[in-house]
Amino acid sequence: MTHDPKAPHGGPAITRRRAMTVMGVAASLPWVGVADRPDTASDTAPLLYQWNGTSLGSPSHLLLYHHDHATASRIVGECAAEIERLERIFALYRTDSEITRLNRCGHIEFPSADLLTVLSQCQVVSSLSRGAFDVSVQPLWTLYATHFFGGIAPQAEGPSPHAIELVRKLIDWQAIELGPRRISLGQAGMGLTLNGVAQGYITDRVMNILREHGCDRTLSNMGCSEIKAVGRHADGRPWRVGLTDPRQPDTFAACVDLFDRSVCTSGGYGTKFEASGRFHHLFDPATGTSANHYIAVSVFASEAIVADALSTALYVTPPERAKTMLASFPDVNALATMPDGTVRHLSA
Repeated sequence: MTHDPKAPHGGPAITRRRAMTVMGVAASLPWVGVADRPDTASDTAPLLYQWNGTSLGSPSHLLLYHHDHATASRIVGECAAEIERLERIFALYRTDSEITRLNRCGHIEFPSADLLTVLSQCQVVSSLSRGAFDVSVQPLWTLYATHFFGGIAPQAEGPSPHAIELVRKLIDWQAIELGPRRISLGQAGMGLTLNGVAQGYITDRVMNILREHGCDRTLSNMGCSEIKAVGRHADGRPWRVGLTDPRQPDTFAACVDLFDRSVCTSGGYGTKFEASGRFHHLFDPATGTSANHYIAVSVFASEAIVADALSTALYVTPPERAKTMLASFPDVNALATMPDGTVRHLSA
């Protein structure tokens, strides 16, 4: 399971590498800028606009075709406001967010429908993955970040087995009590992170707003590794996405076409505690150590929240259990990069 990307106690933030790239679009376009209109198109053909911003601390982009700049600006303004609203629920780096208040107090009264929806989805994935996906791993992140960045001298090895075991006692997704009137954590010291699923949820919410306004050719990238496409380019081409090769971040392991589909990628290389990559942010709750069955896992699904959660769950879950877990999601398929660099299809 994943973590909060900020180091504690004022330590250095750990940057996440971009796992996917939208291909065929000028990356430097500002929102007011216009991408290309096909040479064969009429003056009334829609233009491609791009919005650049942040979502949960990560660079985010939104592409959409529209005939009218003012209308497109208004629609994207709604999307930006929705991102801001959801950050006040899910962002661990905000002291006023619901998730921060829940972690601080151990409970929260009358939680938002969004928080309940996301945590309910997490409970389903946690059950199907036999606890490999567990949003209560935040104490592990704190342990590792403090160990590697809290002292003066750089650390080459991870926390001691004793320290890990003490923290592991706080990891238990089944101790999270959910209800419309109250969410509570089962024991003192527990803490949740939704960084392995919230970006996907935000992606779905933003795309729903665009659909409600009749935008049927859009693509969003709400973070480093969560992409969702609706419709096609104006000239009929699918949206094309390049999946970064985790061994060579400047190259692509694969290029895929997206049409009404989401793709999310999880990989330990995205946030490393030290140079070798042995210690990274995707923790196995069963051991308290970083999972290393794969280098990266990309999941394709209709809903980004499903793709986001499953990419993390599959990364942590032992390979022999992947088929059983995927059987519960008939519209999902996945690509896994193995430690030797080979790419395998994961399916039910």
